[in-house]
Amino acid sequence: MTAGTAPRWDSALESVTVYAQGALCRRVARGTVPADGQVRVPGLPRSLDPHSLRARVLGAPGVRVTEARAEVDAEPVAPEAVAEARREVDRLAEAYQAVDARRDRQLKRIEEVAALRPVPPGRKRDDPHHRRTPVDAWLELAGFVDERLTVLHDGLRELEDQLRRLEHEMDLARDRLDRAGTDAPASGVASSYTAVLTLRGGAGAEAEVETEYGVPGAVWVPTYRLTHRQGEVGGRLLLRASVAQRSGEDWTGVRIAFATADLRRRTDLPRLRSVRIGRSQPAPAPSGWREPPAGLTDLFAGYDAAGPRPERDVFAEARAGGWVAGGPVENTSVTVGAAHAAPPTPPPPPAPAALPAPGAAYGAPPQGFAGPAAPGSAPAPDRGRPRSRPGSGSRSAAAPRAGGGAYAPAPESTGAAPYAQPPAVPGPPRPDDAELDYVALVLSGPDEPRDRRGRLFPDAGFDPVTAEYQRRAEKPAALPLPGHAVRPRESAGSFDHRYDAAAPADIPSDGTWHTVTVGEIAVGLRTEYVCVPAVEQTVYATLVLSNATDQALLAGPVEVSVDGEYQLTAALPTLAPGGVRRLGLGPAEAIGVTRRTHLTESTAGLRNNVTVLDHRVHVELANRLPAAVRVEVRERVPVTSEADVRIEERADWAEPEDRADRERHAPGTRIWRVDLPGGGTVALDGGYEIRIPAGKALTGGNRRS
Repeated sequence: MTAGTAPRWDSALESVTVYAQGALCRRVARGTVPADGQVRVPGLPRSLDPHSLRARVLGAPGVRVTEARAEVDAEPVAPEAVAEARREVDRLAEAYQAVDARRDRQLKRIEEVAALRPVPPGRKRDDPHHRRTPVDAWLELAGFVDERLTVLHDGLRELEDQLRRLEHEMDLARDRLDRAGTDAPASGVASSYTAVLTLRGGAGAEAEVETEYGVPGAVWVPTYRLTHRQGEVGGRLLLRASVAQRSGEDWTGVRIAFATADLRRRTDLPRLRSVRIGRSQPAPAPSGWREPPAGLTDLFAGYDAAGPRPERDVFAEARAGGWVAGGPVENTSVTVGAAHAAPPTPPPPPAPAALPAPGAAYGAPPQGFAGPAAPGSAPAPDRGRPRSRPGSGSRSAAAPRAGGGAYAPAPESTGAAPYAQPPAVPGPPRPDDAELDYVALVLSGPDEPRDRRGRLFPDAGFDPVTAEYQRRAEKPAALPLPGHAVRPRESAGSFDHRYDAAAPADIPSDGTWHTVTVGEIAVGLRTEYVCVPAVEQTVYATLVLSNATDQALLAGPVEVSVDGEYQLTAALPTLAPGGVRRLGLGPAEAIGVTRRTHLTESTAGLRNNVTVLDHRVHVELANRLPAAVRVEVRERVPVTSEADVRIEERADWAEPEDRADRERHAPGTRIWRVDLPGGGTVALDGGYEIRIPAGKALTGGNRRS
């Protein structure tokens, strides 16, 4: 079954997981398994990484996926698409202007009717008294004005609803026009990836296949909304995510999750080298190489004897350079458009002579040689399934050549000796790193040059169209972050977290920020008040936020609302499970604080050779709130490094409790924690004495500061 006759299964985007940079998309396709098992799942975005393509069968025992590869489909873009989008924008703009003019006229009518006032009749020249107006006339005029205004306001409401609807439709039309103008290829050909799957087992049965692929450039940052009521011990913390993506496909109605992990981080195991004590020895030879199998040149004899391949329906092969929108012609499957006769394929040249046997004693193999891996050598772990280049077969382990360096294509056979046997080089083979990267090696197919097919080479192909799509998809990574926002990879530290949104979301592929509600997080909240009267006699309100979940709260902006009123937007630091942080809410005008100090200087000792500085501190707190509050009053006592200078404290204050608080506060910090009743006052008294020997005293110094 050819690519044109293989059944196509329609797919729908089910879920997306957005990582720190990049995303994994999952599509689900359903259909009947054909006899040969090959199906095509079209509609994949062009920005995807072909190496990330995976597939599996869901809910169909006995059916499995044996091969999955990505191919490019191209189709012509109608030149009227952009013009039609522009006409739609113009039509909606004219309709909006017409409705806006009708609304202006309606407003003028409302002003005219609302300006109607009863005017009493004028007084006659000979009549000294004013003429009376019947009350019924006044009431009738008032009723007419009310009735008319009701009708006019109903019409105005309908016109405003129509304006809002037209404005929304016009925004959507402009967005479609922008996409049609920027995403339309200059060549007039649109391309997308198609997943070509090979299923085994269950022919004729209904199956459901999940296709997973990665797209670059998608980014997200967390944001929060915190609501709290004074006097309550809890609150509502709503986790939201600002997401931006330009993958080429809209994520509409998909289940979305957010992760802090790095999607591009390598997952293969590191190679650990042994460390030995003793005389230096040469490094062991790599095991991923062996001599080529016998009869490799005869492997494609039947393929060559079959003659030229049938004509292909490729409308763009005549383009300069052999490129269509999507890549090289041989890697592009074109399914629409007028057929162009392909030039007849010339008969294949005669097969080259058999390869000479490699030199003995680890001699270097001929130029252009590659073969299977040595027995017992394991390829590097790969996150995805075995990959292949369209029409080139599948990947496998590699056989790097001896002597190091990449293989250069050998010239075609000209009847003379096809290869020049290099002199034997003693020692084991030394393949380079590119040849040992088994995951990146490609098994060349029958359409490759004769000196490459059937052998493994590093995939050095470059598709400029794919590179342009991926470059465009990477643009959201350069967007400026919202205020107080932090990249999740920076705030997560050495741990990775995942957050699943509670409801499906819509995120268009426009490269701008969109807000998605993830869910509500249970947190502990209490309001505390802090003051440092020695610095400023003002009490500040704070929210003590404790994380009661098993997931970390990443750093980001948080909008704080207290008693239904917006207070401020603050920066929430990363809060580990069980962690506690404070959020400042600004000055609390309802709580007053007053501080007074008194200093007494005296002498002590047998010969009055000790100067005693007695500091007294008096703090008064007044609560004008109806509810009781807790206030933390911070003071500071002197700290000395002299053994002869003593400081004696006389107060019930305490040092910061845990080590983290002590490191955060300045040395000598003391804390009072007071429960202040509603409408009540509390007085706090404390102090300390500084005893300075006469030899340590500073003559004329200011000891009161």
